[in-house]
Amino acid sequence: MAGQTEVVNRTLGTLLRVLVKKNLKTWDPLLAHVKFAYKRALSRTTNDSPFKIVYRYNPLGPLDLIPIHLEKMNVQASKRVEEIQDLHKKVKGQIEKANKRYQTQAKKNRKHAIFKPGDLVWVQFRKDRFPSKRKSQLMPRADGPF
Repeated sequence: MAGQTEVVNRTLGTLLRVLVKKNLKTWDPLLAHVKFAYKRALSRTTNDSPFKIVYRYNPLGPLDLIPIHLEKMNVQASKRVEEIQDLHKKVKGQIEKANKRYQTQAKKNRKHAIFKPGDLVWVQFRKDRFPSKRKSQLMPRADGPF
């Protein structure tokens, strides 16, 4: 999930930069616009926007969301529950399919290495495993051969 959060943050940062440009003090009122634009954009995983998944259609502007609240009161609860459950099953299936596609792509270039006694190996210094070796980004990332 950390990778997904980083992608979302990068996307929202880019959207804000485009809207703010040189007026750095005007970013706060623009957050609502950025949020709306992000929720209206299609997701590659689900092939739908978050608005379409939740409200069953993609609004053109914020004013298009007003009738949704009135409509919710008139719809039969059991019918709405079934619609939401069907939608969740559909989105879950699409997410699982996308995850399998990503896994297949990631495994395509991966080599399975079997080491024997006496083989020389390089050690990758990751921050979580070797905190003393990765105090700075300028320090070496690997060492060896061992």
